[in-house]
Amino acid sequence: MASMGLNIDEQKAVDRFRKTVVEPSMTGLVILDFWAEWCGPCKALSPVLEKVAGEYADKGVVLAKVNVDEEQFIAAQFQVRSIPTVYAMFQGQPVADLTNARSESQLKGILDQLLAKLPIHPGEAPKQDIAPLVAMAEEVLGEGDAPRAAGIYAQIVEMAPHDAAAQGGLLRALIAAGEIEQAEAALALVPEELAADPEVHRALAALTLARNKPEDSELAALRAAATADPADMAAGLAYAEAAFAAGERDAAADKLLAMIQVDREWNEGAAKARLLQIFEAVGLEDPWVAGQRRRLSLLLFG
Repeated sequence: MASMGLNIDEQKAVDRFRKTVVEPSMTGLVILDFWAEWCGPCKALSPVLEKVAGEYADKGVVLAKVNVDEEQFIAAQFQVRSIPTVYAMFQGQPVADLTNARSESQLKGILDQLLAKLPIHPGEAPKQDIAPLVAMAEEVLGEGDAPRAAGIYAQIVEMAPHDAAAQGGLLRALIAAGEIEQAEAALALVPEELAADPEVHRALAALTLARNKPEDSELAALRAAATADPADMAAGLAYAEAAFAAGERDAAADKLLAMIQVDREWNEGAAKARLLQIFEAVGLEDPWVAGQRRRLSLLLFG
């Protein structure tokens, strides 16, 4: 996991948080209290939180305390700037800020409102609704923080190993982070029944294109060869594949589209086939793909 952007201590902190907060929150409501030994207001609030959590235990409410001095990484992830900071957590996500609820009546009032809205059924078997977590991981990946997205997706896969969106997302995040060997290892662990799922197939397309990521000098040499002789289609294809693997998708698309314009039938339509593979790897709903598909349509049908 350290290779996904977390060091060993951070990974241990994430594991502790998952066990004490995320997992209980999948079927119940967790009161998450960020505190410290030196914090007077924290010590004043603690008995109130403990009393209310005890009274609401049969309704699926539990209390989890995070010492900000001992768990600085977790506190940083929640952007805790002052303490006490208190959240209500459900299915791994904050659903309410309880920090200003300093009395029993205030806290109970908010909890009653939350419990009336949330599908919490104490005593039932866990139901892991991972959709919000997948959405969060995808948002992080879209923002360009691939290592963090990979870490989130890895946690989701542990919770729901048979979820195709989680498995595919983990693969794509690892690829985006440049962790090709990790992606290969993760692919080997994907359940067999998910192999044909579109989410996994999309990730496999991305992995296929990323397997031969070139060094900067190699990419420069391939670019020079393709530029020196635009009629050399094989050199153009090699450069386009390397450019995409190196993260230069605009350059890859430009080259493939230029090749299609010159000879769309070359090598049984290899340039178009590779461009379509890139579209699948990026995601057919991606705005960038939509723009490139319009360019392709103009070439083919304009």
